[in-house]
Amino acid sequence: MRNDKLHARNESANRSYFICHLSFVKTFSARLFASFRLGGEGGVRCFHREDAKTQRIAKNFACLLAASGFFLSACSEKEAPPPSKPVVPVVVAAAVLKDVPVQLNAIGTVEAYSTVTVKTQVSGELMQVYFKEGQEVRKGELLFTIDPRSFEADLKRAEANLARDLAQLKQAEANLARDTAQAEHARGETRRYERLIQAGVVPREQYEQIRTGMEALEASLHADAAAIESAQQAISADRAAIENAQIQLGYCSIRSPIDGRTGSLMVHRGNIVKSNDTSLVVIHQIHPIYVNFSVPEQNLPEIKKYMAVSRLKLQAAAPDDRENPAQGEAAFVDNAVDTSTGTIRLKGTFENKDRRLWPGQFVNVLLRLTTRPSAVVVPSQALQSGQAGPYVFVVRADSTAELRPVAPGMTVEGETVIERGLQPAERVVTDGQLRLVPGARLEIKGAQAGSLGTHP
Repeated sequence: MRNDKLHARNESANRSYFICHLSFVKTFSARLFASFRLGGEGGVRCFHREDAKTQRIAKNFACLLAASGFFLSACSEKEAPPPSKPVVPVVVAAAVLKDVPVQLNAIGTVEAYSTVTVKTQVSGELMQVYFKEGQEVRKGELLFTIDPRSFEADLKRAEANLARDLAQLKQAEANLARDTAQAEHARGETRRYERLIQAGVVPREQYEQIRTGMEALEASLHADAAAIESAQQAISADRAAIENAQIQLGYCSIRSPIDGRTGSLMVHRGNIVKSNDTSLVVIHQIHPIYVNFSVPEQNLPEIKKYMAVSRLKLQAAAPDDRENPAQGEAAFVDNAVDTSTGTIRLKGTFENKDRRLWPGQFVNVLLRLTTRPSAVVVPSQALQSGQAGPYVFVVRADSTAELRPVAPGMTVEGETVIERGLQPAERVVTDGQLRLVPGARLEIKGAQAGSLGTHP
């Protein structure tokens, strides 16, 4: 800046000198012409014959003076020192060696681990609601009560039928026991009368009467057995009816099938609900929770490779909460690539104990595959784009700028891996590049925080 001011001052002085020189030439020429043209009074001679020659001499003399002025001005300009290049203030950072995580970024959607739409399995009046909207509920916790009176009556009716059929079974069993004893006695009498008739002691008619009675008793035994079987079947039906009545009565008390958070209440107390028709509330299980996301199909071989070795780590964070992302693991890779988008769908599981993730929420997902050791890394803002491709300004030893093409790799958390074109510990400009040209002199105002040093 000081040299620029001196140069401007010299130019102004030369300009003033040249103007004064021209003014002197004009004044001197005018006086010279006047002295030759005017005749002096009081005996001064006037050379009228030589006026033309005198004028030519004066003009030549004036031109000589003017040329000398131009020459002096040019000499003074040549003697002025050339202006120096301006110094550009910049902020720099050193290229460092770091272990860089190899990871993929995607946009994901949070999905409840389990979602249940609670409906009634019986029809009736909604008598009671036992929770508040948005409340956390546990599995088995009572949510609703349907009017149970008609179902209690059905249960009592089924129990009464069971008692009746049990009594009939006992009666049939008693009849069977009685008829069995009588039939056994009749068989004995029949055998005795057979011997008597052979001996001619009793008439044949009396024998036939005893045998007919025995056959009637044997038929009663078959009827008694059928009555017992019928009573047993009736009892089985009664017990099934009782079980069904108990189930229907149990449906009057609606309980939560999962641990989760209740949503908006869709039916309020006093309304009539129909079986399997009316949705009462939706419960989302959000602890744990899923995150669905998709990555380009080109990354599928890498994902399969590293998933075969270990569970891949995931991070998920809302766009306005990236400082403390939720931690999870990849749990599922879809069995087919989406041909319409060229992506593969993945699902991750997160504990979500702090309820940070919410079903339906959009999140930024980071899938970590592996770690690349000892990579050359610079702050991402050091990279510039030109017609020849990406480049950085490197600080030379003499504090001048060098434009150097580089091959950038992946970017992780504001830092970019340089595949080639840069060596560790070389310093690059991270702020002030817009004012730089190759060879520009640099004034280093500071180094970017955390950019110095190397990491094994």
